[in-house]
Amino acid sequence: MNRIKMHPFKTQNVTAYSAALCTSKKNKKMPYLESHLILERCPHCRVANPNIVQLTNFSTNSFDNSNLRYWAVYSCKRCGGAITAFSFNKEDFVQEMYPSEISIDDNIPEKARAFLTQAVDSLHAPSGAIMLAASAIDSMLKEKGLKDGKLYGRINKAAEKHLITESMAQWAHEVRLDANDERHADDNAELPDGKAAKKTVDFALALAEFLFIIPSKIERGIKNASEKDT
Repeated sequence: MNRIKMHPFKTQNVTAYSAALCTSKKNKKMPYLESHLILERCPHCRVANPNIVQLTNFSTNSFDNSNLRYWAVYSCKRCGGAITAFSFNKEDFVQEMYPSEISIDDNIPEKARAFLTQAVDSLHAPSGAIMLAASAIDSMLKEKGLKDGKLYGRINKAAEKHLITESMAQWAHEVRLDANDERHADDNAELPDGKAAKKTVDFALALAEFLFIIPSKIERGIKNASEKDT
C-alpha cells in the first residue's frame, strides 16, 4: 500500500526536494509516525526489535505557515529512552528523529567497521560492547601501523604522531578499554554498566572520525577543489 503524501510546503523547489527525500527515506525503510515506532534497534539501548510506544503528539508551524510538521514523542519500553520524530503529514513516514540512528561510515576499514558496528549494536550488553569496541580500536590503530603494546600506549603514540589530539589521548584514560577484563571475567574488575559501555563506544566512534572519516573528507575536498581549478 502506497502511503506517501506530499507535505504542505509551497515552493516548487522544496516540493521537488521533498519528493526526492521521500524516495530516499522509503528506500531506507523509514518508520511511520504511528502509535508504535517500528525500528530495528532502539537508538538508546540498541536492543533489537524494541517496543517503542507513542507518549504524545502535536504539530508546529513556521511564522508564515509554510512549514507544518507533525511531531510525536515515544519511549522505549526496555530502557525508557525518549525519541522524538516528525513527519510532514499525520501518520506519514518519519522525516527525522532524535536521537538519530547511528551509522558506521564506509571510510572505516572493513574489519574495524565490523567490530564497531557490533559494538554499537551490543550496547544493551555492556561487557560485550566494551570488548567489541576495544577490538575496533585495536584494529584501527593497527591500520595506522601502531601494532605493538597495549591499547593505551598505542593511543598515546597516535597522539605523538599527531594522528589524534592530546585531549583525545587523555580521553582514552577516562574510558574502559581493557578488553581482558571482559574476556577473562577478572575477579578484581567491576562489572561494567551501560554508561561505561557507551563511553567506550563513543570513544571508538570518535577515534574512527579522527583516523579515517575526517581525513577522507579532506581528501575529497582537495580533489574537488583541484578539479574545479582545471
